[in-house]
Amino acid sequence: MSCPALPEGFDFTDPDLHEHRVPLPEFAQLRQTAPVSWIPQRHGIAGYEDDGYWAVTRHADVKEVSTRPEIFSSHRNTAIIRFNEHIQRDQIEVQKLIMLNMDPPEHTRVRQIVQRGFTPRAIRSLEAALHDRATRIVAGAKENGTGDFVTDIACELPLQAIAELIGIPQQDRSKIFDWSNKMVAYDDPELAITEEIGAESAMELISYAMNLASNRKQCPAKDIVSALVAAEDQGNLGSDEFGFFVLLLAVAGNETTRNAISHGMHAFLTHPEQWELFKRERHATAADEIVRWATPVMSFQRTATQDTTLGGQSIRAGQRVGVFYSSANNDPEVFDRPEVFDITRDPNPHLGFGGGGPHFCLGKSLAELEIRLIFNAIADTLPGIRLTGAPRRLRSAWLNGIKELRVSYA
Repeated sequence: MSCPALPEGFDFTDPDLHEHRVPLPEFAQLRQTAPVSWIPQRHGIAGYEDDGYWAVTRHADVKEVSTRPEIFSSHRNTAIIRFNEHIQRDQIEVQKLIMLNMDPPEHTRVRQIVQRGFTPRAIRSLEAALHDRATRIVAGAKENGTGDFVTDIACELPLQAIAELIGIPQQDRSKIFDWSNKMVAYDDPELAITEEIGAESAMELISYAMNLASNRKQCPAKDIVSALVAAEDQGNLGSDEFGFFVLLLAVAGNETTRNAISHGMHAFLTHPEQWELFKRERHATAADEIVRWATPVMSFQRTATQDTTLGGQSIRAGQRVGVFYSSANNDPEVFDRPEVFDITRDPNPHLGFGGGGPHFCLGKSLAELEIRLIFNAIADTLPGIRLTGAPRRLRSAWLNGIKELRVSYA
């Protein structure tokens, strides 16, 4: 049942592989020869009691899986395609409280409440504060002369955006950054973050958010938290639901946008003609191309709720199905010359914010705003920014992360 086009034992979720590269050549092989292909794994290596998953590599098939939650469930085994092999099942079950890992109708109920915080008006209300923050972040980096772009610039604005959105005091914002880092870094031994530390950080973040929600329930204010937890006759989030929502924001909003910005800067500096074009013309299409090129979340998974067929393959109930956004975003059936970084690309139907359906990213507009603001600030203040070293990649099963990007700001 394995695909003959791949070397024996090849696994698209292998964190050792992603520490060095995104497997774009192997994705291309599968799109051409077996676009829905069984990938065998050693039993239990992904944290599940099974022996592999189906890899879905074509743009059209990823969209189909994403828009059929009644057949392809996020809830059965969560959306995370690979945990540490030593994770206990009860630790996976707890993660089903996160909106990412829900199915309709429960997902529908929670999303209808949460989207109050992501209305166009709510996002516009953040723009002035985030513009000011982006300007200060870049000015601070310029004073350093040289540094790590990830820690100096890329990580700060997404953190501040989430903190502004839910009203986290400035003095507490570094805690959110630290906790979110530890939650997703357990695959990378250099960061010395164990799965236990990651779980502890998650609980600390949830506890912090639950306390914030409890305070707003008692004393509502004119802010997003109150709109989510203290709304009368509109439905609201319980304190625990709000805690898990903030947990999701810390990863889905913070880590992903940070990595989009880091990959975007690297793309600009390795495609200098695109950087010159952006500095001159500030194309509105740049943010979408940065997200397509980076695809910060390489993959999620679904679990078949019944026997079904996809891409000509018979999938049995209970089998896991990996949707590989990195492959879909490089599908030549959809994108002209996908290997080219082109900030004028339009249309750009990338799946960097998900493949549609109930789990399409609520924070799309906020992420695009952050990307636009930070690159405008860089172009204004650091037009001569240049690389001084190769990017160092995060060892992760599903995040396309850059943990260090050395640059000169002069």
